[in-house]
Amino acid sequence: MNDKKYLDKVIEHLVRRTKVDDEERIYTPFSSNHPNFPFKYSSLVLFYSFTKHCKEVYGLNEDEVNYVWDEYKNIIKDKIR
Repeated sequence: MNDKKYLDKVIEHLVRRTKVDDEERIYTPFSSNHPNFPFKYSSLVLFYSFTKHCKEVYGLNEDEVNYVWDEYKNIIKDKIR
């Protein structure tokens, strides 16, 4: 696994580039096909886009993607609350 500091920077970057509107729609840097996708209904499509983005942009492997996804998802859920 990459240095955890690097993974935390990836998470920070993704969170900074994610916007949540008043209707709980999120605008992410990795889901250009679904810019109004309600996060609470995240699906395999959203995860697939996230995985592809993290591998292509940040060079992450499967374990790293899963770690970043879990952390990212929790932070975004907290932002919605």
